Amino acid sequence: MDLNTDPIGQAIWDYKQGIRKQELLVHCSHTETDEIPIPYLFRTYKDMPAIEQKALDESKGKILDVGAGAGCHVKYLQEKGLQVDAVEISPLACKAMQVDGIKSVIQGNIYQLDLKQYDTILLLMNGIGLAGNLDTLPLLLHKLAGALKPGGQILLDSSDISYLYIDDDGSQWVDLNAKYYGELEYQFQYKGKKGKQFNWLFIDAERLKEAAQKCALKFEMLLEGEHYDYLARLTKL
Repeated sequence: MDLNTDPIGQAIWDYKQGIRKQELLVHCSHTETDEIPIPYLFRTYKDMPAIEQKALDESKGKILDVGAGAGCHVKYLQEKGLQVDAVEISPLACKAMQVDGIKSVIQGNIYQLDLKQYDTILLLMNGIGLAGNLDTLPLLLHKLAGALKPGGQILLDSSDISYLYIDDDGSQWVDLNAKYYGELEYQFQYKGKKGKQFNWLFIDAERLKEAAQKCALKFEMLLEGEHYDYLARLTKL
């Protein structure tokens, strides 16, 4: 990977090297271009939203963090004495985590990895978005369920982004003939160069519950946030 294919990894690596005046931009199919503050990727527990704190508090046993990014969740759990594997597709992000003292870093695509067995699997910062869309969500859920120990749990957060379709007068419009409103396209930009566009899924709790049940997983709501977001636990039925 290079800057054109791994802009977020390059941003993480640069930050670790002390290069901190660059912008990491996010282009989205349904919203205006936004900026991710790169220091936020390295946040500590006290700076995390309540949903992430709750997920880390609920984590137990041998843990897998899927899409670990800069490793802020892994670092906190590791400091608590827990055994954590960090999975991340970006080589540069993996390199940054290793430099930062993360003990177990696995570089690769979650779908292509031969996973171990875990007590807790984390998908934070809307990690379930890796599914891309509703049709491919079962593939990800089956993959993760196969890596759960008996009594294990998947902890994930997501958001119901139907609020994006609310007009100024309070009325809501959604094209029922179009694809699911939570299926978005994203593209990162760093140092003026754009990475590849990719699909990302935001899923409302009811649809996640339905998808989980079809994959023989039980859905449990753990915490609801203040802006249509939530934390859920999935366990094998």
